[in-house]
Amino acid sequence: NFLSVFFLARSRTVGELLAPTSPFDKKCGRENWTVAFAPDGSYFAWSQGHRIVKLVPWSQCLNNFLFFFFLNVANSISPRLPRQNSDSGQKNKPCEHIIDCGDIVWSLAFGSSVPEKQSRCVNIEWHRFKFGQDQLLLATGLNNGRIKIWDVYTGKLLLNLMDHTEVVRHLTFAPDGSLILVSASRDKTLRVWDLKDDGFFFFLLRGHQNWVYGCAFSPFFFFFCSVGASKAVFLWDMDKYSMIRKLEGHHNDVVACEFSPDGALLATASYDTRVYVWDPHLGVILMEFGHLFPPPTPIFAGGANDRWVRSVSFSHDGLHIASLADDKMVRFWRIDEEYPVQVAPLNNGLCCTFSTDGSVLAAGQDGSVYFWATPRQVSSLQHLCRMAIRRVMPTSQVKNLPVPSKVVEFLCYQI
Repeated sequence: NFLSVFFLARSRTVGELLAPTSPFDKKCGRENWTVAFAPDGSYFAWSQGHRIVKLVPWSQCLNNFLFFFFLNVANSISPRLPRQNSDSGQKNKPCEHIIDCGDIVWSLAFGSSVPEKQSRCVNIEWHRFKFGQDQLLLATGLNNGRIKIWDVYTGKLLLNLMDHTEVVRHLTFAPDGSLILVSASRDKTLRVWDLKDDGFFFFLLRGHQNWVYGCAFSPFFFFFCSVGASKAVFLWDMDKYSMIRKLEGHHNDVVACEFSPDGALLATASYDTRVYVWDPHLGVILMEFGHLFPPPTPIFAGGANDRWVRSVSFSHDGLHIASLADDKMVRFWRIDEEYPVQVAPLNNGLCCTFSTDGSVLAAGQDGSVYFWATPRQVSSLQHLCRMAIRRVMPTSQVKNLPVPSKVVEFLCYQI
């Protein structure tokens, strides 16, 4: 019975980070549109509203939550974060930073550097910044179309990127350490920046006819997804900077997307009250997670505004997806089950993301952040095999393996 699951399988609250407020603080402008974890799990950042971003060492958060089952996670994070070209006095435990971005913050993204990854611009002999192995950056997308790049360890502003003409709704770094940044904007464009070339803007992705809400890189292939208004879900080849295909199936604006850790699946969230899980290599829907029962027919999909899905996130185990909707609920789903496995209440939630190790889900609401323990389940042998092989080959190559058809079926995500 779905109702019994709904009321019994409550996710356990871990903690919260509350933004300071005053009696005269207007609610408008306090929205927390974005939360983010550093790739190495060292820092957590969120928008407190009214131009302010808070950067906090994640180990410090865990210690402050005072939950015994997180002690091992906290202890596994190194308290010492080295910094390139820093003095010995700076090489101590990470510090909090409060950043005033100068305008309302709509998006955040952490980027870390790998020295071997060279700039896309081949004729540059001089760079203002020399990013090393230990470099950690925070990109902030603003209401006025600017993107500001900050040094996480010092909280200092490094770059100010100014080509967008409308709200920068989402930011994402390439997962290979190249410090390639892609920004999605209400000006209907996606822009590609090379931060190793001092923030050089070197490519414009056109195709969206309306606002672009979100974007995401596939972790193992240079595959890219962007989503936006008018039901748009686009897949791009980021080697050629060309569109591969448009995924069709949603009935309203698509506002968030994320690839699974093996790159084999793509989750998209829409105002049509649904989360779809796609095989992006084939362009087909494998699973539908509905937030309104029965689901609205396509002609009414735009009117169910108390069930709009705002955010979606894939857990690091590749087995669970979190979604956040306007019905004041956070849901945890398994990719192979029709109903949520856990739920949690949240009013006015706008964004959510899993921690780097997948043990915690963070969700933003009115300048504050709330955290829940995520479902812990042992993955099946089939899921582990799929995750392993899909990290190195797409669907078409799996289907062409010289193995029995039953083995191929075992290794593929099925409808």
